[in-house]
Amino acid sequence: MTGDSALRIIATNEAADVGSVMQDVGKRARAAARKVALSPTEQRNAALLAMAEALRARTTRILAANAQDLADGKTAGLSASFMDRLALDEKRLAAIADAVAEVADLPDPLGRVLAEWTRPNGLRFERVATPLGVIAVIFESRPNVTADAGALCLKSGNAAILRAGSDSFRSSTEIAAAMREGLEAAGLPADAIQLVPTRDRAAVGEILSGLNGNIDVVVPRGGKSLVARVQSEARVPVFAHLDGNCHVYVDAKADLAMAREILLNAKLRRTGVCGAAETLLVDEACAATHLAPLVTALLEAGCAVRGDEAARAVDARVTAATEEDWATEYLDRIIAVKAVPGLDAAIDHIERYGSHHTDAIVTADEAAASRFLAEVDSAIVIHNASTQFADGGEFGFGAEIGIATGRMHARGPVGVEQLCSFKYRVHGAGQTRP
Repeated sequence: MTGDSALRIIATNEAADVGSVMQDVGKRARAAARKVALSPTEQRNAALLAMAEALRARTTRILAANAQDLADGKTAGLSASFMDRLALDEKRLAAIADAVAEVADLPDPLGRVLAEWTRPNGLRFERVATPLGVIAVIFESRPNVTADAGALCLKSGNAAILRAGSDSFRSSTEIAAAMREGLEAAGLPADAIQLVPTRDRAAVGEILSGLNGNIDVVVPRGGKSLVARVQSEARVPVFAHLDGNCHVYVDAKADLAMAREILLNAKLRRTGVCGAAETLLVDEACAATHLAPLVTALLEAGCAVRGDEAARAVDARVTAATEEDWATEYLDRIIAVKAVPGLDAAIDHIERYGSHHTDAIVTADEAAASRFLAEVDSAIVIHNASTQFADGGEFGFGAEIGIATGRMHARGPVGVEQLCSFKYRVHGAGQTRP
């Protein structure tokens, strides 16, 4: 049975008991994880290249499925930002296939010697990178996560259980079929990448239970309610962030032209991504020259501005910001703007209202930049560049399974290295412990 047909039979079996189906998914993932972990680099890379080709070959089918998902989303009244995250076209799908192929070009993260040392008794120790095992990814509207997560898990020797949102279920099903086809073409088990075969939300609860010890890590990618549920209920470790309330701080010594370009890109390149800027902070020391041009540029680009008194004085179209606005991830063409009395106030504001995701400073003052990078406690801190570089591909990771804002194990873009654990290899020559 091919990966495609196996996936399709399960995907249409909505009447099956969710619990028993999910337990079976977990068992098959664990068995596949063992084989993938022991597979050579060349075989995993061959599978990734075959996956990329399968994605390209299935363009018509994937886009047809996506069109159905989009039609349902429109009927359901999904927001413009949600629809943007859901939408695929030939260009986006080609980029997805290219990203999968690029993962094959990354260095193999497995078997890396992370540290080594020798004790006085002659024992030689090595800390060596190993797979995590079975990784469950729960995501909402982005069908590309099916390919990104599957590719990264395979490269790092893991098996993946992917739970797509109901809104992207058809698109994700077709993408997962292509990924499974690539696995089989390289002689690896198709079950190393499994899409949860039901839209039933009970499947999420089953995943969070750990599937009888068959899941090692859960990665949620979606809105606050999803991530909060996962963090609250999961009985296995979680890589997650609640939201991306990202800031651009324009320092007193910022070049205005640079600040304008960075701000417009950070806010408006794609408003629905977690690295989109949601708040602009401007140093009062340059507000007289910088605040009005920046606010005007946002407004003229079609971005609604909610500001403090200084921002409202710039243009009558600026509405009053509330306390809630400073803590809001809009994921839309809306931004909050505030003038602050210097670097300390900017850092304090970000610490109070930010989500520890991605924050940027624009300045020609290296000392100010150094302080910002050192003191802002976010997973990604940026000097003189857009917050939209908060992306595993832009980091050179090939792709990402998500961006983690916690402090344990993985932080920032979660790529192949972050999907590894380690073990110790100890080499002796007959030593015994006295």
